[in-house]
Amino acid sequence: MKKAAFIGVGNMGGALARAACRAVGPDQVILANRTPAKAETLAAELGCTAVKSSADAVREAEYIFLGVKPQMMRPLLNTLASVLADCCAAGGDKVLVSMAAGLRIDDMRPCLKKVADNVPIVRIMPNTCVAIGRGMTAITTDEWWDESVLEDVEDILSATGRVERISEGLMDQFAAVAGCGPAFVYPYIEALADGGVMAGLPRKQAVEYAAQMVLGAAAMVLESGKHPGQLKDEVCSPGGSTIAGVAELERGGLRAAAINAVLAAWKRGTELGK
Repeated sequence: MKKAAFIGVGNMGGALARAACRAVGPDQVILANRTPAKAETLAAELGCTAVKSSADAVREAEYIFLGVKPQMMRPLLNTLASVLADCCAAGGDKVLVSMAAGLRIDDMRPCLKKVADNVPIVRIMPNTCVAIGRGMTAITTDEWWDESVLEDVEDILSATGRVERISEGLMDQFAAVAGCGPAFVYPYIEALADGGVMAGLPRKQAVEYAAQMVLGAAAMVLESGKHPGQLKDEVCSPGGSTIAGVAELERGGLRAAAINAVLAAWKRGTELGK
């Protein structure tokens, strides 16, 4: 297995590094961060290796995961271009893996200068649930690279949860639903728990019951193959308490709010890449 380096070990980069250590082993994982001490602390915890700079990470690994914010990606690529050129000249294969929202492969490639056509760039869009192996990650790349490039990245991400290949034209839409989605679901779980507390449940139990219910409902959608609307109808008996609650959700505009949240996230995501 080729080595994977993670440049930037914040919430997402750190979560992916953890998953990579589970998938391919800590001896195959290298960490780098703008503040080296942060990479060193995480490396000590995971048993992998920390290096002092992003350039060192590029030199020592074949797959380089770029865990920096979209506005920092172009400056980072400009910095790494000469290192990549030296590695390619020496016969080393390098693959860049970007997780920057809104930044297309064609936007990044010119930053690589003379090796722009020789270094594969893979885009991934994970969500924070990769930290516990329950994530949803999309992956895409240019059409002309060898299949093994995507297969290797999928192997590195195999402990993150579900990984699916999609066209790059759908990455921003995916990010708005699956990437941002956990932040839309957490307030809903909290609100359900608040309702339980108002009805008399202790807070700890209310949160646990609401979270487990959402987990189970999501599994029903994925495993049953049924439309969410059908599953909803199967819970609602005529004149019962569930349909009364559903009616309140409709009165409160739950559907419209969820749709508008996704559209707002999608619009903002495309803006971040400009």
